Amino acid sequence: MFDFLSDYDDPSILGAFWTTVQLTVFSGVGSLVWGTLLAAMRVSPVPLMRGFGTAYVNIVRNIPLTVIIVFTSLGLADIFGVTMGASDFEVQGFRLAILGLVAYTAAFVCEAIRSGINTVPLGQAEAARAIGLSFTQTLRLIVLPQAFRSVIGPLANVLIALTKNTTVAAAIGVAEAALLMKEMIENEAQTLLIGAVFAFGFVVLTLPTGLILGWLSKRLAVKR
Repeated sequence: MFDFLSDYDDPSILGAFWTTVQLTVFSGVGSLVWGTLLAAMRVSPVPLMRGFGTAYVNIVRNIPLTVIIVFTSLGLADIFGVTMGASDFEVQGFRLAILGLVAYTAAFVCEAIRSGINTVPLGQAEAARAIGLSFTQTLRLIVLPQAFRSVIGPLANVLIALTKNTTVAAAIGVAEAALLMKEMIENEAQTLLIGAVFAFGFVVLTLPTGLILGWLSKRLAVKR
């Protein structure tokens, strides 16, 4: 039944999923950092920063991810010559894919964190300002720690979606799991079986993430 796997050595299959894991991890960290900054902008007292954060989120999350990924490759690389410090084409594509995934996913991270910020009682921020803390200090020391604890669940959903969205990187030739699956389907006549194998691989990647972060969400929930 699984004879088709003999044509593809284990390192190539595991390597494709390892690339998927790397895309998820690097994009996840970048999205968390950029998404947090966007959330801070959206609640900032500075109108220009609020306007930028709002415009970015509303525009980016309504653009298909495929368009963003292709733009990072054809637009940034081919037209503007952005190489992300890589001379190798594969490394360049990998880094550009991360850039596109970060730009897209950060918009959803921002909204998740902003919803957490809205759960923090306004009186705490007012008390912090009353004792002389600046907006940045209030956000960093008082608001964000509570906000993060209250949105672990939503952030877990964003991370799971990001893991699945890494398949879009195949559009610019990044050798992750979806690209290998496409190649195997084109060369073999067992489409359903190949699809089932790769679907199982993604379940293995995403299910533990959801269970662990779901447990953390309950464990670290803010008691009000």
